[in-house]
Amino acid sequence: MTSDAHEETPKSQSKTFGAAFRDLTRGFFQYELWLQLGWQDIKQRYKRSTLGPLWITIATGVMAIALGLLYSLLFQIDWRQFLPHVTVGFIVWGFISGCIKEGSTVFIENEGLIKQLPSALSVHVYRLVWRQVLFLAHNMIIWVLMVILLDIPLTWEVLMFVPALLLLILNGVWVAMFFGIVATRFRDVAPLLEALVQLLFYVTPIVWTTHTLEVRGGEVAQQAKIVEINPLFHYLEIVRAPLIGQHVEAYHWWIVIGCTVVGLLLTVLVMRQWRYRVPYWV
Repeated sequence: MTSDAHEETPKSQSKTFGAAFRDLTRGFFQYELWLQLGWQDIKQRYKRSTLGPLWITIATGVMAIALGLLYSLLFQIDWRQFLPHVTVGFIVWGFISGCIKEGSTVFIENEGLIKQLPSALSVHVYRLVWRQVLFLAHNMIIWVLMVILLDIPLTWEVLMFVPALLLLILNGVWVAMFFGIVATRFRDVAPLLEALVQLLFYVTPIVWTTHTLEVRGGEVAQQAKIVEINPLFHYLEIVRAPLIGQHVEAYHWWIVIGCTVVGLLLTVLVMRQWRYRVPYWV
């Protein structure tokens, strides 16, 4: 009896909300570790490459310009207005999809470090999100060039990009942690998310706008209202609109904040229940 009780104590102590929060805070304050590892990931991926991470920027820019010009012709929209919409959409989508897809394999790919390195589990999540932030920073070069070349009118509302980006990063953390734990236990989740993200790309207004769904007479079609159900639309809108000189309606912010709170609560619950099992699952 005594032996069994002694063996169950560490497990019972790990299955608490306090342990989950301690993992998140301990991992965050190990910032020197995940900052260095994230930067090393970038250097390793483009080792011996002349342009290095700029290849990300070039690929994103070429794809955005090609699709922006194509769909502006198909939808008969002025390309000077549509191109910034598509380009910034691509940049933000790269961060979102990266956190979801790479988040689902974050613990599986770091099996060696998890078993050998005495650090918080969240370190690997912060490392992933930091890497995605670096990719996003590289791609923002495209936005700067577009603002200059297309003379996009920016107002003081462009500053709203800062809190929007912070919210996006916070969501990236809980998304990677949540799907990372679930996909480590159920290995079919990762390929399922891969297909789901591809589907979400087409149903999210990136290469199209809600205005293209309007019917004659100025009334918004039912399809345009259905777009509001997609939470990624609201995440995209709070980041994209300030960067292309558009106003962000308040309800977008409230929906994003609500989704963030719910996501964080679900993640803490999952961490409380299964976080200690991840080293055994990998």
